[in-house]
Amino acid sequence: MGKVTGFLEIDRRTAKYQPASDRIRHFKEFSIPMSDEALRDQAARCMDCGVPYCHDSTGCPINNQIPDWNDLVYNNDWDSAIKNLHSTNNFPDFTGRICPAPCEEACTLNLEDIPVTIKTIEHAIADKAYESGYIAPQPAEKKTGKKVAIIGSGPAGMAAAQQLGRVGHDVHLYERESKAGGLLRFGIPDFKMEKHYIDRRVKQMEGEGVTFIYNTNIGVDKTVEELKAEYDAVLYSGGSETPRESGIPGGELDGVHDAMPYLVQQNKRVGGEDIQSNGWQSGEILAGAKHVVVVGGGDTASDCVGTAFRQGAVKVTQLDIRPQPPEMEDKLAVWPYWATKMRTSSSQAEGAEREFQVGTLEFVGEDGVLTGVKCCKVDENRKPIAGTEFIIQADLAFIAIGFRGPYEDSVLSELGDTLEIGADRRGSKSVTADEMNYKTSVDKLWAAGDVRRGQSLVVWAIREGRQAARAIDLELMGETVLPR
Repeated sequence: MGKVTGFLEIDRRTAKYQPASDRIRHFKEFSIPMSDEALRDQAARCMDCGVPYCHDSTGCPINNQIPDWNDLVYNNDWDSAIKNLHSTNNFPDFTGRICPAPCEEACTLNLEDIPVTIKTIEHAIADKAYESGYIAPQPAEKKTGKKVAIIGSGPAGMAAAQQLGRVGHDVHLYERESKAGGLLRFGIPDFKMEKHYIDRRVKQMEGEGVTFIYNTNIGVDKTVEELKAEYDAVLYSGGSETPRESGIPGGELDGVHDAMPYLVQQNKRVGGEDIQSNGWQSGEILAGAKHVVVVGGGDTASDCVGTAFRQGAVKVTQLDIRPQPPEMEDKLAVWPYWATKMRTSSSQAEGAEREFQVGTLEFVGEDGVLTGVKCCKVDENRKPIAGTEFIIQADLAFIAIGFRGPYEDSVLSELGDTLEIGADRRGSKSVTADEMNYKTSVDKLWAAGDVRRGQSLVVWAIREGRQAARAIDLELMGETVLPR
């Protein structure tokens, strides 16, 4: 590294946010960029570790060469840093904004709780790529004559499409919704990632020969069998979007909703689209002047919290059945892996009340309308503790406890028993496909992303899309230059 003693001389700094009182007034991103000089200092803290856990699969599923581009940023060689980052990651503008940065957990300096600010630097490199004009089409020099269909334009589908298009295949990307991006566009709020970043990538990919086909639900509007007859290969990357069933009594009350329709509605509202389009027929859901309860402790629950505040909620309470984690993890027990410790998202920091080790017993109401959420404390086995019941006032409640697999009324229903499906211990379903070649039990059909591995991070989806693209290219051509 250019600054061998940088980690000893320079304190860790991260990008700052607009004050909560300001940012809840809009749905735009609110991170305040750091100066080039400050970023150079932060990059200088990278230690040139003997074993850089940050960029193996422990810390970065797509194996970003983090020490390398840290050194390039330190040496003010932004062009080389941009090329290096894009050699492993098709969409660092996405991951630099919404990835939870397991790379920083794996950083050697995290043994002292001062990891390199990798995510902030990645974000900056991605933005520099746009400023420098690097995000431009990179079409193949010659076409292969092979046609590939991809089902689903989330990060896995987009990554696979870009990789396959760049080696000369004719790629058609089918999307159920009106625009590309999957849950990147319709699930993740704009205050975490504005959608013009997706639009710019779509424009780049169209320049590389990828064809986007919208408002087409494969398995309903067009069958998989039709795709197989028309294309040389089909990749299924439809995501994992079926909400996990809560089993909580009172879920039928007016005011109780699954999290995803709420988030999709608001994203469509911000994007100027019809909020009832493409099957999201749930009536308008707004949190203004309401007491809101969010059941669940993950990212989707946090997104509901931030959205509710921006809509003008009076109070937002988040319920987590897990015990409150320790402020700091036991480094010697978990490093370099992602650790369980107390984390506060930017949305939670905007004023949410958080209840830990609390179970949701029932949604209660009057005349069919939600008025409260009946809760209780739970033991270490998540069993209710008698005598600890209490009711939280609620006009609106969101269930955000995860997803149990892909939609079953399209591709899965069409293919039936011919498509092998697996299930985990919680009953979540996923398409069975080998992690080396991504082939399913159906001829000419591959699968990648959340539809194969279950709900996961965007960075994992990009990895799987890239690796599936390589497997498809190898199958079609007998050889490939695409990386794993």
